[in-house]
Amino acid sequence: MPQVIAFTIPGEPVAKGRARSFVRNGHVAHYTPEKTARYENLVKLAAGQAMASLTPIEGAVAITVRAYFSIPKSWSLKKQRAAALGEILHTKRPDLDNVVKAVKDGANEVVWKDDSQVVRVLASKSYGDPRVEVEVTVRQ
Repeated sequence: MPQVIAFTIPGEPVAKGRARSFVRNGHVAHYTPEKTARYENLVKLAAGQAMASLTPIEGAVAITVRAYFSIPKSWSLKKQRAAALGEILHTKRPDLDNVVKAVKDGANEVVWKDDSQVVRVLASKSYGDPRVEVEVTVRQ
């Protein structure tokens, strides 16, 4: 098994949405918001392609998550350039930890058996071509 598995999730990063609840026939039921479910499926697809025929990792893993968000078109060219160079950081929503959570949950049973195996996380968010780059390192 390779020591590092890398994959890219195309498109704008999506944060893990809070589970929603509703009452049906006197019982409370819970569901994952559709936007979150779609994004986690996209993560599964990208992770599955990276894993190819490998089985999910059973031991500890460390992950690096780099989230890149679109530069607002309404910004001046000067400000857009500064954002592209990393001089302006992405401090808007979504929260970085919720983006990481969506990636971790989407990779469950594909890259690792359960996201509880993640023992180290390095994450960042910035402006650029919208995507999320993920590197998973098998820990010994």
